[in-house]
Amino acid sequence: MPSRPEGFTTALAYSGDARTQAAEALYQHNIARTGIDDRAAIGAELRDTSGKVWGGLWGRTELGLLFLDMFFLPEQLRGRSFGSQLLGAIEEEAIRRGCKKAVVETSSFQAPLFYMRHGFEEFGKVEFAIPGHARIFLRKDLL
Repeated sequence: MPSRPEGFTTALAYSGDARTQAAEALYQHNIARTGIDDRAAIGAELRDTSGKVWGGLWGRTELGLLFLDMFFLPEQLRGRSFGSQLLGAIEEEAIRRGCKKAVVETSSFQAPLFYMRHGFEEFGKVEFAIPGHARIFLRKDLL
């Protein structure tokens, strides 16, 4: 069994501050390795005339990639091209920022077919403990 350095312990925990600090340290490591400091949040929101946000698509751009992190539209607004409009706006901005590819992960019971209809292709799948369902990883060439 490996020895543990004096003065350190390991414990299950989730601290937002610790996670934020670790994420920043990791990003600084990435910059040191690549010489590129281009991470930027990206998002598009669906608002009504009063300004209320009903849904949207959020992620980040970094190292020539568009990472889509979260996409939500309420059930009653699906199938009305709002999703396509949001995705189109995000992809256009990502291309403007120099991104050449996009990556997203979704669940089999969420929106894999939506992404596939918009040119994404599956490159990986991890089965859930729920029979017949999986986490699906998709990618798309933007240019």
